[in-house]
Amino acid sequence: MATPIELRKIVKAYGDVEVIHGIDLTIDPGDFTVFVGPSGCGKSTLLRMIAGLEPISGGDLLIDGQRMNEVPAARRGIAMVFQSYALYPHMNVYQNLAFGLETAKVPKDEIKVRVQRAAEILQIVPLLQRKPKQLSGGQRQRVAIGRAIVREPKIFLFDEPLSNLDAELRVQMRVEIAKLHNDLGNTMIYVTHDQVEAMTMADKIVVLRLGVIEQAGAPLELYNNPRNLFVAGFIGSPKMNFLKAAPAGGGLQVAGGTLTLPRNMAGAVTLGIRPEHISIADGSGTKLADVRVDLVESLGGQTVVYATTSDGQALTIVLEGQRRFELGSTVQAFIDPARVHLFDAEGVAIPG
Repeated sequence: MATPIELRKIVKAYGDVEVIHGIDLTIDPGDFTVFVGPSGCGKSTLLRMIAGLEPISGGDLLIDGQRMNEVPAARRGIAMVFQSYALYPHMNVYQNLAFGLETAKVPKDEIKVRVQRAAEILQIVPLLQRKPKQLSGGQRQRVAIGRAIVREPKIFLFDEPLSNLDAELRVQMRVEIAKLHNDLGNTMIYVTHDQVEAMTMADKIVVLRLGVIEQAGAPLELYNNPRNLFVAGFIGSPKMNFLKAAPAGGGLQVAGGTLTLPRNMAGAVTLGIRPEHISIADGSGTKLADVRVDLVESLGGQTVVYATTSDGQALTIVLEGQRRFELGSTVQAFIDPARVHLFDAEGVAIPG
């Protein structure tokens, strides 16, 4: 059965320096939760505290309702997969998978069954007699994950496990880890700085910055309703456009023009609009601005246009299909006002 995890006012300090500031978080049984944020935000530190690899300075960590602050890592029912594969080079794949079980005095017949099952799940049965040096990066990562599976843990923890892989392998392994979660149903926590990984894999995303949770929720909840400028800019690729705006005659003065919105503003605001929610087809919405085309990226299925408004603000536009633009030309950008996000002077989202 999958296991719930609860963090109550969790604090981490190194001497007088506090790096995790009273985090409250509940991870439901069987959830795939992703900790995401920029380098130094505290996501790996938080994961290591759950694993028992870092002492907790304050607050309570509960696993399956039991307080775990002082419980050794080996007794928490957790298996962790690191960025480094850390395979024993002199052992073949079978021996690498079996080693931890042998150390724990698990009977040989049971070891054989567990290793075979893990190898079948990860599709590495033909590799069992190979040494790590004979494996690709993706195969090595599968073996590292297999070592976690054979332990039959209640909880899986992943600390940026795909960082050492090339782009194609990252996509492939992302899919395989998601399938693994569907097959096993265990509670999983995954740390990454890559918000695309977070969006595509998570049941719940926890966005961290400077040791605090900025927002936690389902991927599309964070995408559609970011709580503040930081979350809005971090979730989504390419990132959301942010334009300076100010009230003007019942609308907003923005990007050299006036935009009418179905809500009244008081004071300067930041207008956010995602690149994929901008069009250049007349009649496709409300005109936002005339923009100068600075750069075009043709991706085959999409065309990304990097442009500048008449008042010097940058604007990224993502269009479906293959489009051609002359650099330096002027095009009209249109939006659906219902897709606009507004943020106050403190960067907090203004309810729509």
